[in-house]
Amino acid sequence: MTAEPITLDGPLTVSITRRVAPEDELLMQAWVHAGTSMAERFDGFLGAGWVRSGTENWHMLYRFASRATLDAWERSPERQRWLRSAADLVEHRRTEYRTGIEGWFDEPASASVHETGEGAPAAPPRWKQASVIWIAFFPTSLALAYLLAPLTEGWPVVLRVLATTLLATPWMTYVLLPFVTRLFGRWLART
Repeated sequence: MTAEPITLDGPLTVSITRRVAPEDELLMQAWVHAGTSMAERFDGFLGAGWVRSGTENWHMLYRFASRATLDAWERSPERQRWLRSAADLVEHRRTEYRTGIEGWFDEPASASVHETGEGAPAAPPRWKQASVIWIAFFPTSLALAYLLAPLTEGWPVVLRVLATTLLATPWMTYVLLPFVTRLFGRWLART
């Protein structure tokens, strides 16, 4: 199935499913790390992450600030060489371009999908999504409450919450949620 490319401007998330032989897990991890390290050097890069489902399917996400910055990365000679370096390692299964404020799990508000082979697995049930988010949210909120208490004592509650969310949102989006998602990947994949 192929849909028309998205032309909206604003942040775009690319979701790619690739199949890798289980015995090549370490090579795949190194390859993914190399690609992320390269993408980080491009203007507009907002983050990346991955999760596995089963022993062979890898679901990778990366996000850029606009269609133009995403195109610069996707058309770059560096990315093309990086992709060719894994020609014998990975089998490309699906690419999906997402817009909007989808989370790591949600179905996209609008998308352009290019598939080969079987489709990507369905999103986990909402209760599993909520559980994983809570596992990341609770310790973050607790730590920030203790750490910020001496600095924000006497502040109105609105300003304390503002300070907490300004710190928690990037931490959870780029560090903790991708980590927790990988950690619970097998459990999330089971329906």
